Order: sequence, then C-alpha cells, then structure tokens
Amino acid sequence: MHGQPRKPLRVKDAAAAAAKASNLRDLQSQLLHSHHHRLYTKEAIAASSKLLEINPEILTVWNYRKLALQQNLKEATDSERIKSLVDDELRAVEIALRANPKSYGAWYHRKWVLSQGLAEVDFDREFRLLDQLLKADSRNFHGWNYRRFVAKLKGLPEVEELKFTMDMINTNFSNYSAWHSRSGVLSRLLSMKAEGFAEREKILTEEYELVSQALFTDPSDQSGWFYHLWLLDQTITPNEVLLISSWPSHDSDCVLTINGNAAYCKSSEPFRSSYNFMSSGKLPVVLYFNQRVKGVNSSSVTVNSMFVKNEDLVWRPLLPTKSKEAACWVTYLQIPDLQLSDTKVYRVEVKLGHSKDILSSSGSEFNHPSHFRFTLTFNSDSLEHTRGESLDELFVWDDGGSSTLESNDLVSFDQLKLSEDHASAFSKWQLDTISNEINLFKELSEENCIFVKLTLARLLIAQDAMLSHTIPTVRLIHLRDVLELYDDLVKLDPRHAGYYEDERSLVIMNQVTFDDKSLSSHLSHSSNYISSKLHLHGCLQLKSLSLTRIGYVERLLWVQTLDLSHNKLRSIAGIEALQLLTNLNLQNNQISSITALEPLKLLSYLRVLDISFNKIGSHPVDTTRYLFSSPLTHSIVKDKKCIEECRQANINVADNWEAIFLFSDLHLKQLDVKGNAVADEEFRDLLKKVLPTLTWLDGERL
Repeated sequence: MHGQPRKPLRVKDAAAAAAKASNLRDLQSQLLHSHHHRLYTKEAIAASSKLLEINPEILTVWNYRKLALQQNLKEATDSERIKSLVDDELRAVEIALRANPKSYGAWYHRKWVLSQGLAEVDFDREFRLLDQLLKADSRNFHGWNYRRFVAKLKGLPEVEELKFTMDMINTNFSNYSAWHSRSGVLSRLLSMKAEGFAEREKILTEEYELVSQALFTDPSDQSGWFYHLWLLDQTITPNEVLLISSWPSHDSDCVLTINGNAAYCKSSEPFRSSYNFMSSGKLPVVLYFNQRVKGVNSSSVTVNSMFVKNEDLVWRPLLPTKSKEAACWVTYLQIPDLQLSDTKVYRVEVKLGHSKDILSSSGSEFNHPSHFRFTLTFNSDSLEHTRGESLDELFVWDDGGSSTLESNDLVSFDQLKLSEDHASAFSKWQLDTISNEINLFKELSEENCIFVKLTLARLLIAQDAMLSHTIPTVRLIHLRDVLELYDDLVKLDPRHAGYYEDERSLVIMNQVTFDDKSLSSHLSHSSNYISSKLHLHGCLQLKSLSLTRIGYVERLLWVQTLDLSHNKLRSIAGIEALQLLTNLNLQNNQISSITALEPLKLLSYLRVLDISFNKIGSHPVDTTRYLFSSPLTHSIVKDKKCIEECRQANINVADNWEAIFLFSDLHLKQLDVKGNAVADEEFRDLLKKVLPTLTWLDGERL
C-alpha cells in the first residue's frame, strides 16, 4: 500500500517455514490434479480456496474456479443454488483480497462473475467492499477500476461519480487515482454535453481553479500536475478529427518523367517537390490526420482516377504494430504502361468525410468533408524502362553544410489546404487561459521544482502554437525560454533526462519545419551528393541537432533524401509516414537494437540506408526484441524460407532473427553497418543472404 513500506515476512523457525512450503506444494499438486482430470467436487473447490488464501496470484486457480462454476451451473436446478454458487466465488475473491488487495486475478475474477448476470447483484455489498478497500489505500487503482465497473453495471449517473472523486480529492489532494478518474468522468460529460456541462469553457475554468489549489498546497506532489496536463490538453487540442496533411499536395501538377532506369515525379511551379518513381509502378497517396483514427477504407475515402477503381484500393495504417488505428494512412495507385506519345493530363481527386466510418480512438467522428486533387502527366524517353532500376554507383552522403535554396527551388510543405470553415481557430478564452496559467506559474516560489519548469515549458509551447495560428507573423517567441527550461530539467532530474530530451527534440523539429523560411536552411541541392545516376529531389539535412526523436513528420511527407546523422536518436518512430523516402542516413546516433529500426519495413522505396556507428549489439540483453515479431508467431509465413536458407548457410538464426525479419522485408541497394558491435563477418554474411538486392555493403561493391 502507498506510504507503507513492505516488510519481509518473518518466520519464527525453519520448521514452520518448511511446513508452510510443504502445505503449499500439496495444495498446488491437488489443484493441478483436479484441473487435469476436470474434478469439480466440493472438496476440490475448497482446496483451491485454501490455496488462494496463501497465494492469490496463481492464475491457474482462478481459471480452474471459472471452469468449476460453469460446470456446476449446468447441474443447478433453482435460483437459490445459483445464488449460492455465485456467493461462494465472491467470498473466495474477498478472502484473496485480504491477502493481496492488488491481486489482478482476484479483481478480474470478481468482474467476470458479476458480468455473467447469473444472480441479482448486491450493489450495497460491492460498494461496502470498495469503501473498506479505499479507506485502507485510497489510491489503489484496482479498486478505482472496479468502482467504475460497478458504477456502470448499476447505471450510476456520471455526475455522482464526479462528486465522489471530488470527495476523495478533498480528503487527500495527493490522490492520483481520484484525479485520474475525475479526468475520465469529466471527459465523458463534456463530450456528451450533459446537463450542466454544456459550457465547456466555464467547466474547465473551474477545474483550473481547483487544481491550482492542489499545486500551490504542495508543489512537489505529482498528482495535481498530471491533472493540469490533462486540462492543458483539453484547452488546446481540437476535439474534432481533421485531415492536416497529404501527399500529393492539393492542386499539385506532377510530371512523371522516366529517365534511364528510374523515374521521378516533379510538381509544377511555384514549388518543386519530386518523387523517384521506382520500378514498382506504384504512386503512394498519403493521408495524415491530427489524431489516430480507424475506418479509413474505400467506403470512407473515394479516389477518382483512370488508373484504378476506387473499390480496388486498399488503405492501410502506417504503424509497425498491427493496430488498426493510426494518424497516417496510405494507399497506392498502380500506374499502367502508357504510350510514349501520351501527353494527356490525368486528374486524380481524393474525397473523404462523406461517411461516418472514420473515427478517432475517443470515438469522435470525422465530420469535415474534405477533398484534394492533383494531376499527373507523363514525359518519357522510353517507357519500357519502368520495369528496371539502377543504383550502380555508390551513394556518398554530403559531409558539408546544407545549402540554402532560392525561394523558387524550395520544396513545399505539401500540407493539405483546409478551408477556413474547417480550420480550428483559437478562441479568446483559450488564449487568455494559457496566458493566465503562464503568469501564475512564473510566480511560484519553487524555483527548482521540476513540475513547475515542465508545466511552464508546455504552456509556453502551447502559447506559441496558438499565437502563430492566430497571428501568422508571430514565430515561436518563446523558443529560447523553452529550450533553457528543458536543459534545466535534464540537470535537475537526470533520471528522466531521456523524456526531457525527447520533448526538447520536438521543439527543435517544430522550429526547423515551422515554415518555408525555417526549412530552407536545411535543404540541399542534389549536386551536394555524389551519385551520377540518381535524380535527387526533396533532400533534407537534419544532422547535428541533438535530436533524440523525430516529430512533425506530417510536414515532411515530400522528403526523399533525409540526413539525420550525428544526432542522439534512440528511436525512429514516425519515419514510416515518409512514404517517398529513398535515401536515409542514421549514422552516428544512439540506436541500440535492430527492433528500433522496425518502422523501416513500411518504407517500400528505401534503397540507401546508413546505420553505421550506432550502438546496435552493444547491450548483451536487448529487452525490446520481445516487442518484435518472433519466430514463434504463426502469422509469419513468408520468412520461413529465408530462415531455413540462413540455417543451411550456418547462420545463427536464434541470435539474429530480428535482423532476418527486418532486412528480408527491405529492398536495399546500399547499406552501411560498420561501427556497430553487431557488425562482424557473420552479420555481414547474414545481410548478404537476406538482401539479394544489395550492391554495396559498408562502401564495398559486392
């Protein structure tokens, strides 16, 4: 329990300890025997109850009791017998909770029993149990979670639950679970616009006043600060789902030019974005929303083109995981072979918002019908070359500084142009609220309080975002102050330095990509790179910026060549949105595992990759590998042949299956891995085996 240090159990003598251990082993053996032989007698169930008194964390016991209840219910003939069986299970849970009030298995079993609807629920009994539990430990999240379950089961009004959270907070400002529950209840009441909660601004203002009392009472307690962060999010984040970016961009005129064995697509003036159209003959169409959504499909998005029927298009979320929710979605237009003399302009139009299928994770609907259009024309010396690809020469990254481009050469953001009706304008209340909070926290005397500095940094970032949206001429006026705050936080709280560095990186990414002027100093001419056979466009240099993570990728959908070298990147999450990416430089970063590179599997056009001089293989135990699809995953079928070939080549599959699964999905022509602990001869042999397309490895032609 909170505030009560754990003390080791003291056994008076070795004989008592041995007897207890022997009893536990006997009960476990009896349980396994009953479970295996499906014995659900009264004696067997009683023995399982005794086992739960000693150790309620044995999940097999709870599964056994579940099966026993189901079996005994089949033989029950009257309601009294059914009620008796249910009461037995509830008592077993209560006995287990006395041994451990935070037993996952016990709480889950109780919810399962009541969810069956076998007997009328005694809600007075349930709330008495909760009162006793929360008196012993008012922050027990298991108890709070169970209370939400019981309240929903009873149909208790949300307003009553909100009042309960207030009572618990008044009892103890440091009750994190109460603040957390309050944010959830209040979110639902505001979204439903329940009676008394229609005036969102009035309610949130009252909540700011409430949490301020907690913060000023004890600035070192984190409970109120997390609630304040939630309030800040409610204040500045639009509730509605918006489409904020796309590729190709709205009203772009793309010229698809086949030159030699590669092809590229170049937007018309005033901006010149481009795309190396490789031999796959597929043109990606990318949608980027302001939050994660699901339901993006051919029914909710209509693509009108002569290349493919809309119903044949498959939209997929751009996430390394199997989640069906993502902020970024992609589909591909298959470009057919066309005649050399064809100079026709092909129009493509994308419409969405005509159905209610697109939903955010919070349940908000995409209610703003949007559309964008672009055109494709073809200019080719020989369209027969579209089935081939050439990257014979070594691609050498530019070690010099980036070259500022003239305005007529600048690559555009390619952001979707939303109409003014759909763009969310910040209200006077929002601006005044953030300004008042900034002034409030500047007055706090806790100069070295990490929560004060962190909240102040977040408030200044929010104010910059709102001011730049409201007054286009205002540009990140608090940038220097925010960076200094995060630098101070790294020194004050080194245990969480990684988090502060990640937040600082987002601030830098926002600065770099804020507008065309900011971006221009990080763009490069294709002549800066040594490769005579590549048509390079969309070259962006973000090296030596001390970045630990990537952000604002919705502004970079046009990028083909990206230099992120000499940073501190530990993760490349988000890079999967850059569907045009062909060349990527990650050398001299802090990537420590193959699993951190998994987003690369979603970049089908990636051909040049430099991951040299990172920390891959430096750690003897890589715990992140268990987040990666393992060889035991039955859904992985296509890699089995590759694994078998590696075994035949005497490659240690057990130690390298992450690398096998990653690189076998890529189509790299050039790869650099030197400078990593993992990059020995055996690893190089593995790469040659799983990457048949590879021409260059660590600067040497294969």
